[in-house]
Amino acid sequence: MTVEVTQAYRFALDLTPAQERDLARHAGAARLAYNWGLARITANLSQREAERSYGIADADLTPSVTWSLYGLRRAWNQAKNEVAPWWGECSKEAYNTGLDQLARGLKNWSDSRKGNRKGKPVGFPRFKSKRTATPSVKFTTGTLRLEDDRRHVTLPRVGTLKTHESTRTLHRRLTDGRARVLSATVRRESGRWFVSVTCTVQRTERAPSRPDHGVGVDLGITSLAVLSDGTVVDNPRHVNTAQRKLRRTSRTVSRRQGPDRRTGQAPSNRWRRANTARNTVHRKVSNQRRDHLHKLTTRLADTYGTVVVEDLHVAGMLANRTLARHVADAGFAEVRRQLEYKTAWRGGTLVVADRWFASSKTCSGCGAVKAKLARSERTFVCTECGLILDRDLNAAHNLAALVERHVAGSGSETRNGRGADRETGLVPAGGCEPSTPHREPSRVRRGLSPGNERIIE
Repeated sequence: MTVEVTQAYRFALDLTPAQERDLARHAGAARLAYNWGLARITANLSQREAERSYGIADADLTPSVTWSLYGLRRAWNQAKNEVAPWWGECSKEAYNTGLDQLARGLKNWSDSRKGNRKGKPVGFPRFKSKRTATPSVKFTTGTLRLEDDRRHVTLPRVGTLKTHESTRTLHRRLTDGRARVLSATVRRESGRWFVSVTCTVQRTERAPSRPDHGVGVDLGITSLAVLSDGTVVDNPRHVNTAQRKLRRTSRTVSRRQGPDRRTGQAPSNRWRRANTARNTVHRKVSNQRRDHLHKLTTRLADTYGTVVVEDLHVAGMLANRTLARHVADAGFAEVRRQLEYKTAWRGGTLVVADRWFASSKTCSGCGAVKAKLARSERTFVCTECGLILDRDLNAAHNLAALVERHVAGSGSETRNGRGADRETGLVPAGGCEPSTPHREPSRVRRGLSPGNERIIE
């Protein structure tokens, strides 16, 4: 049995200087269209706001400008000869990329203001700068093809580009009819160009090796993950390993003549080379972290039918200045994101425990809940049944047993960290946030995850 999923394949590119200039020109065209549309909408909103301040009725205000993608594209086609007489030098997909990004940003801002979007408030879109914006362009129509030599990809108007690595995996799927290309996005990161080919892929459904077994995963900093079966996954701490190189390269950058927006000073060539060296270290750390997390989540999805993780308050943890770097380096949110789609691809289930479930303070033997548990207490000692167990392993046991209690229909009532009775539900893996009180406890404001203080050790 097969299932159709949307998947992206990312390849590094080996470009000639002419091809790099061509892609940079397309990315600049996308930025131009974005800034043009934003300036047009901002002027319209400012005009209407000024008219309201004069007491003009809403029916008599200047007509509002639509910011849907269709409306933006129609307005651009009418004005492009005046705004960009050279528009024919770039593909139409470049301008569509900028307008699509603007339409999405305005929709997110509007939905956030109306309360139709979850998460943090979304601000009004800002103009893109050539110096700070990430160059990218998305191709959705025209020739999107992987060449038969498995070393080149062809894009509309840009032509054939050489890839740094083989494209045989995706090429084989396309040749066999198991995949269909939807779009291709070219993006420059840390001085290097990449292409991401988004496809619909027919994947064969696979069952985990232990489909009837579940595992609780307790994420932390001392150990990246502790599983309920006793497995301990060490935290490689990639940032700490590269800290010496980052300090040295950052000092070199600070001693060079960098850009200054106030005076319009351009960076020197020595600054550019030093900044590229620093970005190379950052890119290596990012790649190492991504590789380690992919190996961990793939092993979990391939082995267990049910994986239980916690709904951690990562944003609150990052507010703790002492631990923010360690929490960001661990990548807790990335673990959950990867498990969501990998368990679905492999026929498993991801269960997210409620944020207020006191997994650290609950005894996995008798269910007694401690009122307080200091972060320095690495061993959980139960005063009721005498259980002595590593606190992270105890929390993993509680996570694994949480699903069994709900499936069995018994023991749905549990206790929070303060000992009060409450029902601990399971958060859907799609990311539905649990309801929280209007005023969070003090430990949340300090950046600790309520009931899960162990993860910041």
